[in-house]
Amino acid sequence: MKDFGLENRKYVIAGVAVAIVAIYIVRLFTLQIMSDDYKRNADSNAFFKKIEFPSRGIISDRNGKLMVYNQPAYDIMVVMNEEKGHLDTTEFCNALNISKEFFIKRMDAIKAAPGYSRFTQQLFMSQLSDKDFSIFQEKMFKFPGFYIQKRSIRQYQYPYAAHILGDMAEVSPADIEEDDYYQPGDFIGKLGVERKYEKVLRGEKGVQILLRDARGRIKDRYQNGAFDRRPVPGKNLTLSIDLKLQALGEYLMNGKIGSIVAIEPATGEVLCMVSSPTYDPRIMTGRQRGKNHRMLNLNPWKPLLNRSIMGQYPPGSTFKTTQALTYLSEGIITPSTPFSCNHGFYHRGLHVGCHGHGSPLALTSALTTSCNGYFCWGLYYMIGNRRKYHSPQEAMNTWRDYMVSMGFGYKLGIDLPGEKRGLIPNAEFYDKAYKGSWNGLTIISISIGQGEVNLTPLQIANLGATIANRGYYYTPHVVRKIQGMPLDTAYTTRHYTKAPEWTYRQVVEGMRGAVLKGTCRAANRADYAVCGKTGTAENRGQDHSVFMGFAPMENPKIAIAVYVENGGFGAEYGVPIGALMMEQYINGKLDDNSRKKAEDFHDRTIFYGKGDR
Repeated sequence: MKDFGLENRKYVIAGVAVAIVAIYIVRLFTLQIMSDDYKRNADSNAFFKKIEFPSRGIISDRNGKLMVYNQPAYDIMVVMNEEKGHLDTTEFCNALNISKEFFIKRMDAIKAAPGYSRFTQQLFMSQLSDKDFSIFQEKMFKFPGFYIQKRSIRQYQYPYAAHILGDMAEVSPADIEEDDYYQPGDFIGKLGVERKYEKVLRGEKGVQILLRDARGRIKDRYQNGAFDRRPVPGKNLTLSIDLKLQALGEYLMNGKIGSIVAIEPATGEVLCMVSSPTYDPRIMTGRQRGKNHRMLNLNPWKPLLNRSIMGQYPPGSTFKTTQALTYLSEGIITPSTPFSCNHGFYHRGLHVGCHGHGSPLALTSALTTSCNGYFCWGLYYMIGNRRKYHSPQEAMNTWRDYMVSMGFGYKLGIDLPGEKRGLIPNAEFYDKAYKGSWNGLTIISISIGQGEVNLTPLQIANLGATIANRGYYYTPHVVRKIQGMPLDTAYTTRHYTKAPEWTYRQVVEGMRGAVLKGTCRAANRADYAVCGKTGTAENRGQDHSVFMGFAPMENPKIAIAVYVENGGFGAEYGVPIGALMMEQYINGKLDDNSRKKAEDFHDRTIFYGKGDR
């Protein structure tokens, strides 16, 4: 009789044997084909891959003055698979003048970092001084797994242009995740040009593949360096910044909060960009960078904030130039259209005040005297014009389209990180705010650069450049040249506004009148013709002082915006500071009288209470 139980056990045993063999095959396949753990382990025993860091590109101003360069520095690297815990930590810590607590904390942090591998070099300590490096190098043979790696650190030649240049810091986990070029311990640009042009400045790492013997000692280069890769240095940058102009701007803004932005109208190149308060970029290097960054970050006046591109302010009466262009282009007014102003705009119980001047007056005189009433009437008639527009909404969106074409309401696209867009309202904005029930009187304050309108100082300066060009602008940029590369076409393309050239000629005439006999008389000069427009932007506290202008009137070389928070009338701070800046750039220096004025403005400090920050 057949024993079926024995027969079944035979199949079970055979099945188990087959399963075991299959498991071994899968495991071997995984280890040998799918996984590189053993290969990496074998490679790490046979090879030592020494990273060679490229020299980072240097940065100069438009006249060739060196602003940022490199200096050698030394990092301590560790390969955990070689260190293996066989270390006299007391002697090691004494050699580097660190505590055991720091040692333990740093080793734990290395193991927890993204991309950690026990077979590759990890940064233990960066930027050793020459003295510390020499002491450690003498004893390094006692510390298996630890190596010295040479790299360079950034040095900033002058105490200026911190917001433009930016700085360097150790990569974050997010940086490593975003770009596999970086490893823990690498450095990356964090702000300014250093950040925006990181991939251009950094170059490409090199590598030397070195052979080890059975005891892990480095013997020679693998195949005489056939597989080595030399580092590729980063590209040098030439900024559009004029260092002397930048230095003067920061000098004049001492003790004040605000911004100065100057642009070359013919190219869109930013000649200076001052954000006050500022800081010395030289304190943001080396091992004290973290401490100094925290100090600046806790400062209530926010010196890390680049107000030139991040500050969003009411433009005040500088905005009247845009209204003139829009009303003329849309046929709401002609150059000779008169409006009355009896110390302001009065209509249906609404009053917008104005200073005393002749009335009635036409457009050029309205710009010269900075008449509030004139531009309020213009907006009122535009929004209420039913023969041209079917509704206030259509008129409002037409107005908005002109503003957008002039570079407002959206980022201009400057080659710096962090730019803000400001605010230009549209019909949908007001429909939501007033539930569809609004008219020209409701929004009248936008006609004089108040209300919901907000611009950055960069946008105000770009308005000056656009008027100087009679109707077009180039996207503002702070990098003038990149070594061996063309500039992005985004910075060499003209942007035309909706307003025709003839309307700009009318505005230029009004701005010239403001300098000759209006609110900008302090900017008038005999050696070149200045065109300007003041602004006194209302604020919860003291008004902001604003100036926008350009010079010379024909073939202009510089357009400028000055914004001094709580500086009062535009003629009080904005005009004289703007005039000094234009003189410095056009003439290359200040005369004796202007130097005395510059000293006076440097010494003037505006008191800011808590509500003015």
